[in-house]
Amino acid sequence: MTRPRRCFVCAAAMLVPSTRRLDFPGGRRRVFPVGCGSCGVLIEPDADPERCWRDLAGRLAAPVFVPGPDAGYGLDLYTLRSAATRLGRGIRPLGPADRVALLQPHSARAAQSTLYDLGSAERRPVSLGLICRPAERDAVLAALPAQAAWTDDVAILLDAPAAPARAVEVSGFAPGAVRVAARTLDGDFAAQRNALQALARSPWMLQLDADEALDPATGALLPALAALAEAGAIVSVGLPRRNRVDGILSDVYPDVQYRLNRAGTRYAGRVHERPGLPGGWKQSFIALHGAIDHALSGAHVRARSQRYEALDPGRGRIEERDALLRPYRA
Repeated sequence: MTRPRRCFVCAAAMLVPSTRRLDFPGGRRRVFPVGCGSCGVLIEPDADPERCWRDLAGRLAAPVFVPGPDAGYGLDLYTLRSAATRLGRGIRPLGPADRVALLQPHSARAAQSTLYDLGSAERRPVSLGLICRPAERDAVLAALPAQAAWTDDVAILLDAPAAPARAVEVSGFAPGAVRVAARTLDGDFAAQRNALQALARSPWMLQLDADEALDPATGALLPALAALAEAGAIVSVGLPRRNRVDGILSDVYPDVQYRLNRAGTRYAGRVHERPGLPGGWKQSFIALHGAIDHALSGAHVRARSQRYEALDPGRGRIEERDALLRPYRA
């Protein structure tokens, strides 16, 4: 049987050799030869992906997650948290040992936890931040009413000469809830994102660019995701991004973007910027309940890598250009 290219949980084409083990309730220990370099699920090389997902989805639908010691896959609590979000669910450790395992991924302790629906869970306020050019301002404002159900604070930062934040009226939002400020990008994407982070009035902020969109149903669970993150000492949550180049889904998927962050989190990197996490990747996780949609033109893709390379030599990811131009392949 040919090994699948993509992970059956997160769809990342990042299946790599593994020597990780899991200890299951009852004392059984298993070593898994394959793992996902993105979400961390462990897989037997001859396991059927569809059968694995059916088994996992069934366990995720229960009030308590109980691992299957004979299943074709295995996961620790850190990975289970991401897997559960695919079905709009959250996790709570069963006891102190599970809490320790969640905070120290990737643990050898097989995942066990209680499960709950994010849609009816505790929430944290989340601001929406948007970066755009002046010519894109009106289109960005016109798209905002659809997001009013999950956020009551919006900050828009224009790439333009510096100007303080000023309130604008948008249907569905209270007076003063939507503000527009300006700052020149000057070739430093992290600095622009950090300036936007500083405009957040909520403890969390989701950032989008003008050429990105978020389904309101995906946005509706972000406040509960923020609460889930806080419970696990997380400061940054990644969302898959669907890149569509000239309308065609790109092979660069899930292209995780860490855009849901504690307001005090700061980005690093002039291009291909990412949140700076003092504790490393363990302070982040991937949510799979939805995705950011990213519309690109082929001409833009071809020019972008060269421009980024000029802004930050060695970090332009010239090789990513060809991958973005390839249609999605399972």
